[in-house]
Amino acid sequence: MKVLIVQGNQTLAGSWCRHLEGNGADVLVAQDQDGATRLIRDEDVDVIVLDLMLAAGSALAVADFASFRQPDCRVVFVTDSPVFSDGSIFRHCANACAYLPTATAPSDLAAMVEHYGARCAV
Repeated sequence: MKVLIVQGNQTLAGSWCRHLEGNGADVLVAQDQDGATRLIRDEDVDVIVLDLMLAAGSALAVADFASFRQPDCRVVFVTDSPVFSDGSIFRHCANACAYLPTATAPSDLAAMVEHYGARCAV
């Protein structure tokens, strides 16, 4: 399973990456919209762990581009913001499969990614 983490906080991205790799995932990391779209264009990705509030670029643009380029790819949104806390993210992004607080334990995030990634990687 290949996972793309899109997160500007490299400490957090590194923690998530270590847990995902520990579960056997092949992990790519991008810090912003431009880096994420390049990787989505060049690599087959099963799951994207996407910070909803990117410092550079738009998370919704990343999810939309992924939906176009890789329709089977699922997106796990993470955020510290109350934006979309009403669940409306699932109406806006057809490829959204989960919406989690950034403070979610890395092991729990890895379990969610593994769950949704297994559905994509078959």
